[in-house]
Amino acid sequence: MDTKTLLEWSARYHTPNYGARAPVCLVRGDGMRVWDTDGREYLDFGSGIAVTALGHSHPRVTGAIREAAATLLHVSNLYHSAPQIHLAKLLCDHSFADRVFFANSGAEANEAAIKLARKYSRERFASDRYEIIATRNSFHGRTLATVTATGQEKYQHGFEPLVPGFKHVPYNDLRAVERAIDAHTAAVLVEPVQGEGGVNVPDDGYLPGLRKLCDAAGILLILDEIQTGMGRTGRLWAYEHAGTAPDIMTLAKALANGVPIGAMLCREEVASVLTAGTHGSTFGGTPFVTSVALTVLQTVIEEKLPERAARMGQYLVDGLARIQNRTGVVTVMLIGAELSGPAAPVIDACRDAGLLVLSAGERVLRLAPPLIVEPRDCDRALGIIEKSLGAGASAHPTGASAHPTGASAHPTGASAHPTGASAHPRLA
Repeated sequence: MDTKTLLEWSARYHTPNYGARAPVCLVRGDGMRVWDTDGREYLDFGSGIAVTALGHSHPRVTGAIREAAATLLHVSNLYHSAPQIHLAKLLCDHSFADRVFFANSGAEANEAAIKLARKYSRERFASDRYEIIATRNSFHGRTLATVTATGQEKYQHGFEPLVPGFKHVPYNDLRAVERAIDAHTAAVLVEPVQGEGGVNVPDDGYLPGLRKLCDAAGILLILDEIQTGMGRTGRLWAYEHAGTAPDIMTLAKALANGVPIGAMLCREEVASVLTAGTHGSTFGGTPFVTSVALTVLQTVIEEKLPERAARMGQYLVDGLARIQNRTGVVTVMLIGAELSGPAAPVIDACRDAGLLVLSAGERVLRLAPPLIVEPRDCDRALGIIEKSLGAGASAHPTGASAHPTGASAHPTGASAHPTGASAHPRLA
């Protein structure tokens, strides 16, 4: 089937919610590269929006998929299955958590976290203690509850009335959280690093400060690690940088390297209110998907990919800094570049040159390659970006002072917030 016909069918038969997709149809992937229906090769620095952390067609993942598909696809949660049990244990063994609930996506994991926080607070404290404090410019999903939790009106427009019980405060502002907490507050929900409206890295004291505020008020701290988890920040979980743990954490994206899965992790005391029948999922944690996720998590841990992510992330940041020094058209922002003009033309120019990259907001170019990225891949990507900036970006620099992200302002190197090969993506 030729590309032109496929794109015409796509425009005709799909709902129009994805807008103007890139005019390519990808058909194959291997490692860091993908190919389209015309045989063009692309270096993939998007990873399906930070999902394929092990790259495409990884031999261990492919083997796990084949074995699981030939063994047992689905039995429902009326029964136990060994892969689900092993994955839950591995997640708990390598995190703060005591219990795990499996879902199908990040939005569902966040839904479970919101429901759990409400039920816990209702049973432990009062029936009117149900409000969730979230932050502006956040992104937590597109269900009615999670799009309400998302602090961006553009995702909420047209779906009103929204779910009651959510407040929004500025990100990285402890005083704002403190002022928002009252007798109705059940939990605070934040991303360790925001990425939807750019790359927003909090001060070092932000997460520890939230932990103290939550402890003092007797409320829960929920961390959305759907994109920062699985080694993307140079640690297995981003909360480890802060030296403090949440009560609830949500995961998805890279957990099964492209096979859909979500997970909500929590402490024993909090989990105890999810009694029989209070929550569930037909497809959550099937033998198939948990077999794949178990292999992915084992690979990330055994091959020390978080440490590798920190090294390659710094390599990319250094390369972007050199581009800034030579061209003056970007401000280095973790694994990204803030442009003085729209990012879309630069993304198009990169794609035409054989590089797939992302955006984070209108003016930020995002790089989210698999954690297996090599220096030679980074060099090729940086070369394409530098050329594409001349083709698609304005030549008026934003200046490093606008969003200082070096070690002196937001310590993002290996010592504090190592950016990883696909640092802190949070894209819609």
